[in-house]
Amino acid sequence: MQALVSQTGLALRLAFRNPMGLLYGFLFPLIFLAAFWALYRYEEVPLALHMGELLTVTVLGGACFGLATTLVSERELGVWRRYRATPTPTWVFVTAILISRYLLIAAAALLQLLVAFVVGMPVPTDPAGLFVAFTFVTIAFLSVGLVIALLADNVPAVQALGQCIFLPMLMIGGVAVRLSALPDWALHVSAFLPGRYAVAAIQSCVTGGGLGDRGFDLFALLAIGLAGFIAGVTLFRWEPSGRRERRTNLIAAVAAVSGWVLVGLLAHAQGRIAAPVTVLEDVGSVSDYVAPRVATARPDTPSDVVASSASTVASEAAPHVAAPEQGISRPEPAPAVRPAPTSWREVTPADFDQVAFDRLPSDDGLVAPVARDGQEPDLAAVDQLERVRAALPSWPPGRVADPVQRVRNLLYVAAVPDLLQMGEIERFLPAIVLERLSAEFSRDELARILFWIATHPLEGEDSAIGQLETAGLPGVSGPTRAVRGRAMLYAFKLLGRLTGQLPARPDTPAPDAAAQP
Repeated sequence: MQALVSQTGLALRLAFRNPMGLLYGFLFPLIFLAAFWALYRYEEVPLALHMGELLTVTVLGGACFGLATTLVSERELGVWRRYRATPTPTWVFVTAILISRYLLIAAAALLQLLVAFVVGMPVPTDPAGLFVAFTFVTIAFLSVGLVIALLADNVPAVQALGQCIFLPMLMIGGVAVRLSALPDWALHVSAFLPGRYAVAAIQSCVTGGGLGDRGFDLFALLAIGLAGFIAGVTLFRWEPSGRRERRTNLIAAVAAVSGWVLVGLLAHAQGRIAAPVTVLEDVGSVSDYVAPRVATARPDTPSDVVASSASTVASEAAPHVAAPEQGISRPEPAPAVRPAPTSWREVTPADFDQVAFDRLPSDDGLVAPVARDGQEPDLAAVDQLERVRAALPSWPPGRVADPVQRVRNLLYVAAVPDLLQMGEIERFLPAIVLERLSAEFSRDELARILFWIATHPLEGEDSAIGQLETAGLPGVSGPTRAVRGRAMLYAFKLLGRLTGQLPARPDTPAPDAAAQP
């Protein structure tokens, strides 16, 4: 153990004496952070949705370039030859190098997180899980860097091999380009690459629910890491000119690739190919936003509804007095609960009073955002918003005969971009959707339908979610429950604007200016 600690300390001292290594290890992660900050500067919570990508890039660069370049350059300079002459076992030497590189990568990631906190990123939802996920990610990529170092004969060869891993991982591995933006063939390829599992595991600990549902991601990273280390042990050589038998090279190649292939095949077999969506938090259920039903009426409730409710309350909820002939008093029954409507046509303004609009997520938050008064979209997003506005009148799902399904489909136009965190346009789409709905329905009808959809989010069909491309938006595949949850929130928010319970937003029709049938 003493030899391992001593060798690790020596490896760290040598690393800090390498200016180029420090440049790649600490400056480049900050450059990537600045680039992501500039790219997603309009998001309300800075960098929170992209720490999985940023930390994965940091680990990937530190392993594929930092570790591999250090090992090959030291081997070329004869440093390894001197290590070999010492009584220190080979496993101590290799383990010390990997531990020191882990500490360097962890220091670079910590610096990246500190800068992100300074610019406004909140504390991760699961810090302990983030440490575990980061460790698994580092194990996987350090094994890749070890194989690169033992395959390459010189530093230029390291750069070439490293780029062969680094660039595909960024472009089609779910690291720099989100999986939701990739074509179908790239999603199938990404299942064999560790990048998508690294991003998913880390991101879940930063903005999601932690590692509770990330067991497969951790397994994939561990399997790829173990396969890489087995290949590294098979390929190990002390001298830069060391040659191995063809059989050794073949065994090492099979060992290195086996983990990637195994993970990819399992992902296909378990149906894990579709692009996952970034769910920042549970949107809750209907009961979180609708109070228990009581026999009350609004001042503007139609008189027939008031009369009906009053008669029900009078007959069923009036207190009973003592019965003279028996000399006893009967207990007062509980207030009558007004029955829930059985269709959208039975919804009344009294039902709107049951909605706790103050419990809805903030319009400026990450979930179900709505543009503030006077807030203008970025110039790059204006054209896309106009294309969506122009496409909605003829969009087939927005023309179905059933009025409830028609409104539900149009709500998906706002819900899907929210779920995909399309920061440039998502907060401006609710006004476009409300504009379209107001052209189709009267204010009274629309309010009733929105309430019905908000309180019945799992009814109806959701095939429109996969037809958004014809409306100028990306569709999603896989489970649609999360999309329905966002549609529920937008139904509540649009209802609040129609009834005056929530403040109006740009382009939101005033209640007295809504279209009439």
